[in-house]
Amino acid sequence: MERDDRPVDGSWWARVRLAIRLVFDGKFAAEVAKALEVREPKAVAPRVERAPVSGLWLLGVLQREGRLLDFLQQNVSSFSDEEVGAAARVVHDGCRKVIQQYFEISPAAKEQEGATLSLQAGFDPQRWRLTGNVSGQPPFRGTLRHPGWVVQAVRPPILSESLDEKVIAPAEVEIP
Repeated sequence: MERDDRPVDGSWWARVRLAIRLVFDGKFAAEVAKALEVREPKAVAPRVERAPVSGLWLLGVLQREGRLLDFLQQNVSSFSDEEVGAAARVVHDGCRKVIQQYFEISPAAKEQEGATLSLQAGFDPQRWRLTGNVSGQPPFRGTLRHPGWVVQAVRPPILSESLDEKVIAPAEVEIP
């Protein structure tokens, strides 16, 4: 029987021709059987769930440089505004240093806060959040209350394989 390499179009007659070929062409039948063979999947190592290392690392750096967690974990309700302000200045300076070192950030909106603007149909809802009395369809006209932020570049460090990502900040022991 001669070889028919024409694509099968799925019609009833095409399926009948394919069935006849399978019955009378042993070589073709063997090729089809081999192609349809259920193959054993290769052994895959079980996936070990890892913590989001980069997020934990960043939290650790914000703690080390700005004492962010110390500040956020502290109940500041009993402190005076002056004490909270003094602590916030230290946290702000350290955390700002970290952000500037590892990220290039720019405003999502180029307009100044307080500017009136119009958002046309098809605006990017990830860059623009509508607040207030939102109803109807675009265009939406409103006042810019916050310019938002967009990361332009990330300069991540190379993390050691031996890093225990769950240790955000080690306990400190001062030896006299």
